[in-house]
Amino acid sequence: MAGRIGVDLGGTKVLASLVVDGEVRRQEKRSTPTGGGPEGIVALIVELVEELGGPGDGVGVGAPGMVDVETGTVSRAPNLPGWDHSVRLGAMLQKALGGARVVVDNDVNVGALAEHRLGAGRGVDNLLCIFVGTGVGGGFVLDGQLRRGPHGMAGEIGHMIVHPGGRECGCGGPGHLEAYAGRSGLEREARARHAAGESTALVDIAADGRMKSSVFAKALDADDRLAAELVDDAVEALGIALSTATALVDLDLVVVGGGLADRLGPAFVGRMEEATRSRMFGTTALRCVPAALGDDAGTLGAALLVAGP
Repeated sequence: MAGRIGVDLGGTKVLASLVVDGEVRRQEKRSTPTGGGPEGIVALIVELVEELGGPGDGVGVGAPGMVDVETGTVSRAPNLPGWDHSVRLGAMLQKALGGARVVVDNDVNVGALAEHRLGAGRGVDNLLCIFVGTGVGGGFVLDGQLRRGPHGMAGEIGHMIVHPGGRECGCGGPGHLEAYAGRSGLEREARARHAAGESTALVDIAADGRMKSSVFAKALDADDRLAAELVDDAVEALGIALSTATALVDLDLVVVGGGLADRLGPAFVGRMEEATRSRMFGTTALRCVPAALGDDAGTLGAALLVAGP
């Protein structure tokens, strides 16, 4: 079966899909190797590609971190074990696949590309796709084209400063959006306040495990005060960031995905829209809508990379 392979490379899992005519026909998923560094991940991707029938018309990869699309080089990807330096992932994978066409881009960019072409952003030329999950990432589509910027930094909305001097982000910077709206940032704040004596169902439910998105949903259902306060803070921070982004580039639409946003549902997205509109200068026609493609966005967007603009 002719088609393209899309690979979504994450810190915990690697998902690969055979994509034909914009549809996922088959998928394979594995846990991300904890050892072996880049070579181990390349070997796993090759295994998945072979299980899906080979590279076909080419392989696209969405990877975390900063990506040089021209060279296929991935930098600053701390969630990938052993990637403490720049890795020429595209060249390594192309060689391992016998010279097949390989294209690599940032994982959020490929998700934005998929939602624009095939999902909730179809027919809209100016949009931001924001993924609210463990962290917060974004991808811009302007005048119908995915925009990466000269240094690949376009859409890095998670590191926009929303509260100067505020909570420390995972990157070390103060007051970044990700510290207020990313699941990891919310967990750090919840555990710090619990350690200082504040009771919360968040810690009771999660215990010593990760505070997954489902933990926040359950705590909200239990009317936990701290969970509600943290989500209120997240909505406010997202409203600040999105209204600022809209003032800069004049957007029609914000597509909202990611594990935390998906788990909290359309009501959370609606609150984001309200918080954004209340802070906007000029028109308030901006819409915020839930992403449509779910976990398939990463592999669909990666496969679209192979076809080019």
